[in-house]
Amino acid sequence: MDKSTKSAPRFPGNLLRPLVDYLKREEVRLIKTKKSLKKEDPYASMSREDDNSVDADVAEQVDHERVSAVRTELTKSLINIRKTLTRIKIGRYGTCERCHRMIDTDRLAIEPTAEHCLSCRKEIESQARKPGKR
Repeated sequence: MDKSTKSAPRFPGNLLRPLVDYLKREEVRLIKTKKSLKKEDPYASMSREDDNSVDADVAEQVDHERVSAVRTELTKSLINIRKTLTRIKIGRYGTCERCHRMIDTDRLAIEPTAEHCLSCRKEIESQARKPGKR
């Protein structure tokens, strides 16, 4: 471990308790939403349209793509929540995963699952936008 990780201040447990409660409620809500969306996917339905018209096929495809995209975003959110709960548990919440400095509390208030400080986030995004990086 480097010096910045050892010396990074930690949030007191009593300040993190409401955040943990919120994240756990959000996790349950997202899981329920994800399950209900699965029922909306026309490809998962046993009673799919027997209509072979182009309109029916296109409507099914569009609905499937919509449900699939939303479920993917829900999965990403669930992963971020679980990673945040783990960081809280091991005492690394609020510390940038890249530079190991504290993440600004205003940023955490807006995005409680933030893994990086703003400067590292900007650098990561600018590297992702460079040609040949994907």
